[in-house]
Amino acid sequence: MKKSLFELYAEYNNMANQKMDAIIKTLAANEWEKDLGGYFKSVRGVCSHIYICDFNWLKRFSKLRDFKVMKQPSMSREPYSFSEVLFENMNEYLEQRPILDEKMTAFAKELGEDDFKAQLKYTDSHGTVYEKNFSGLVIHCFNHETHHRGMISLYLELLGKENDFNSLNAVL
Repeated sequence: MKKSLFELYAEYNNMANQKMDAIIKTLAANEWEKDLGGYFKSVRGVCSHIYICDFNWLKRFSKLRDFKVMKQPSMSREPYSFSEVLFENMNEYLEQRPILDEKMTAFAKELGEDDFKAQLKYTDSHGTVYEKNFSGLVIHCFNHETHHRGMISLYLELLGKENDFNSLNAVL
């Protein structure tokens, strides 16, 4: 694996989140919360899920070694529970997402060749223990964002909001 690949994923996710959030910013409060029928019922629900997963993956990744980004005070809290309700309103989400994206980018820049070869032993939110290739898990984390931004894209279309923010070509 090459470090530049992970930096590209981080840059792409950051760019895609910025474009997506610019559209989310145009939603009315009732649109942010509206039940649109998917597994995560609303735009808020999907945004909360992505945020929780990104934060929790960073916490898991910190078990491999000490990453500088993990020493920031905002990363000292325990992982989020998936039952937690994040973001009392859309503005709170729009303030917090770019901060987490900066952490994801800083994390990608800290990765080194030894990390890519490593195995990470971690426990998921259900208490199941895994040991998997670290670089594969980092790819999974970034790909997870892409998957759920696709859900948000559909939700935005259902709300009548044109969107197109999921092109990796934009950062190549």
